[in-house]
Formats: sequence, C-alpha cells, structure tokens
Amino acid sequence: MKTKMTTVALAAIVAAGTVAAVPASAATAKAAPTRCHTTDLKAGFATGDDAKPEMGRTGKQTQAFIWFTNKSNRTCTLSGFAGVDMVGAQRTDGTWSLVRSAKKPTKITLGRGDTTDFSINLLPVARSTPQKEKFVPAMFLVTPPNETKHFTLKWPFGGQILKQDGATRPGTYLNPIGQ
Repeated sequence: MKTKMTTVALAAIVAAGTVAAVPASAATAKAAPTRCHTTDLKAGFATGDDAKPEMGRTGKQTQAFIWFTNKSNRTCTLSGFAGVDMVGAQRTDGTWSLVRSAKKPTKITLGRGDTTDFSINLLPVARSTPQKEKFVPAMFLVTPPNETKHFTLKWPFGGQILKQDGATRPGTYLNPIGQ
C-alpha cells in the first residue's frame, strides 16, 4: 500500500511539474541588445592614409569617414543615420546640417570594443573659389542615431567644400551607419 501511495504522489508532482516547466531554450535565451547611446560610444575621424579625403581634388567628390567604437561593457546596436552639423571656420559659414543619402540603413551590432563607421561625401573646391561659394569646415557635431547628445570633432583635413547648404541635391551629404 505504501508503494502505491508513493507512486500516486510522485505522479501528481511530475504532472504538476510538467505543466509549469520552462523550456530549456527559453531559460538560457539572452535578451536582444538594445541601441547604443552616446555614453556607450567614442567617435572620431578615420585618419589613415587610405581613409583621408582628397581635399585638394577639387570639383570631384571625395569621402571622409567617422567611426563609432562601443566603449561600454554591453553589446548594443546602431541603425540609421548619424546627425552631422558642420561648423565653419569663416565668419560667414555658420553651421551646415548635412542631408542624408537615399541609401537604406542596416542594423549594426557592436560588441564591447567593436567599431563601425559611416561616410560623408564631400565636394571640395579650390582656395581661389569666392568666399561666398565655399564652406571651410572647422568642427563637426556628430550625434549617433536616435540620440540627442553629440560628439564635437575637430576637422583634421583642411580644404574647402562647395557651399550648398540650401541645395536640394548637394554634393556634400552623409550615408547611413555601416556604409
């Protein structure tokens, strides 16, 4: 009789346990990474020889690259376009908010220490270009996607850009993160 009672009790516990059991895959699944915040990142211009824009090559587009590195202890994602405002060195330059290209953004996942970048297409002009037609970059205010705090980066390359801050299709514009 004792054996029959133990069997019934064990059967009840097993039955109750299977109803409330959590699949092993759900118990070990990690939460998906959330987006990177400005405080998770550091930023700068890519300055290697193969990354420098050809600012002396006037009348033809060139590219500058800005990188983001995940300095946090967590994995995070970036997707979309950074906000980029160029601050000019000339009294007449002011600030120029760059427009976005038509390229489609993708989601980039950054583990601790991982880096991604994005490019800015630039249209350099000659020094002899009239002042009102050129923009001389001094600083770039770079805001990661979906953030409100920016990095202030000093423009390290010199040169001038054709001033098209009011143009519908300017020769200077930015591409999405990872492109």
